[in-house]
Amino acid sequence: MTAPLQTDAAPPKPAKDEAEFREVRFEYTPALPEILQHLQCSLLVSTYQAGKLMVVGVDAGQIKLSFLNFDQPMGVAVGKEGIAIGSRGQVHLFRANHDIAASIGPPGSYNGCFVPQNSAYTGNIHGHDLAWGEGGLWVVNTLFSCLCTLKESYSFVPRWRPPFVSQLIDQDRCHLNGMAMHEGRPRFVTVLAESDEPAGWRPTKATSGCIVDVPSGKTLVRGLSMPHSPRVHADRLWFLNSGEGTLATVDLPGATVHEVGKFPGYTRGLSFAGQFAFVGLSKIRETNVFGGLPIAERREDLRCGVAVFDLHSKQTVAVLQFHSGLEEIFAVDVIPGVTNPLFAGAVVDNQARDVWVLPQQSTTPTST
Repeated sequence: MTAPLQTDAAPPKPAKDEAEFREVRFEYTPALPEILQHLQCSLLVSTYQAGKLMVVGVDAGQIKLSFLNFDQPMGVAVGKEGIAIGSRGQVHLFRANHDIAASIGPPGSYNGCFVPQNSAYTGNIHGHDLAWGEGGLWVVNTLFSCLCTLKESYSFVPRWRPPFVSQLIDQDRCHLNGMAMHEGRPRFVTVLAESDEPAGWRPTKATSGCIVDVPSGKTLVRGLSMPHSPRVHADRLWFLNSGEGTLATVDLPGATVHEVGKFPGYTRGLSFAGQFAFVGLSKIRETNVFGGLPIAERREDLRCGVAVFDLHSKQTVAVLQFHSGLEEIFAVDVIPGVTNPLFAGAVVDNQARDVWVLPQQSTTPTST
């Protein structure tokens, strides 16, 4: 990954968490705000390690970060229905209220606004990827090794599980973690092993990762190293081979894997806009989950942040890099059409920005 960093980027003030002050220091390449401005988009980046959802926007040609506090946020889904954010035990829904953005000070700062709408309590199902599709929001239910949707009467509604998993049970048998949507339906998933035993993926995680075709249930690719974030983009299947630190594609129907880019981080979190892929990068912890991965051999060179990869030149052209406060990224998603959104309740420059949305008030008194 090669891209010069802008060294004069001012770090945000520490954002207060319930348990601690967490100073987040970062820097970025000058091309990053230019790319986001050109694409007319902003980014959402989740990190369960720090309990934050980051909003990455552009204001006056500079990157602007704001933070929302959640309990272990992971999956993020941006769609016409709103923005869904998965946390431990809950899925939170934000609705767009862009017409009020211009009235939020400082004048001219924000061109989008998202306000909390409601949340669904699922219990701690270890939800990973989220995506909007037919039937509403789809959730990768890692604990129960299935894909599910949400319904008010239930904790979740199971919709599909890999054929090698024999029963619906809370044992994280294969570590189903990623989901690629196509035409409103789940098309591919990533698992860390074809296991039917409780946590059976753990002993072989460095080499037993797979991509499974959802409609047929067939395993298309084997021998991957902790794959995540499968996506269908431009009629191709993309995924992150996290344990190798790479972005790759799969030729179908032959299922041949082609490495497209290599990064100085555990790659997890992938989204596309225009000719660019936004790839989340993480350092790896000294735990049994990350031990034995190929990427561990270059542990000292690993970085935490988001890389912007040009699909035409096959080069990293911009980077947002974190130096303190964050070490792991889970999800990266693009908010199209909005360059600097404000999320109600977000911490901006060490202050929570509250937004209230009310019905229009009649100027004529009502009588009863």
